[in-house]
Amino acid sequence: MTRLAAEFWVQAYLTRLRLNDIPAFVVARGDDTAGAVLVKLNTLDGQARAFQRSFDLMTGARNWAVLTEGQEPEVDAAIARQRGFDPDLWVIEVEDRAGRHLLDEPGLAD
Repeated sequence: MTRLAAEFWVQAYLTRLRLNDIPAFVVARGDDTAGAVLVKLNTLDGQARAFQRSFDLMTGARNWAVLTEGQEPEVDAAIARQRGFDPDLWVIEVEDRAGRHLLDEPGLAD
């Protein structure tokens, strides 16, 4: 299965969000080709959730799983730790009071 370059996926994701009037921006730029991506959802009420791509070894399926959630400073700290382990990591911040992130939509979910 061919994988998209990280930068291409990030740009496509940002475009999809923009078309749905959901503000988002790159917080940390990772490796253009092979960098992993974290998505932070900020609901603008002091709460946040961070998603990471997970891989099911039994089925081969790829999906988005919650890495951490809670108070925004705690989520930010967890993301900073992940960046410490992986400096090639992209971090995208999505801001939406309704909690929309679009990661469960076709083309982004798998």
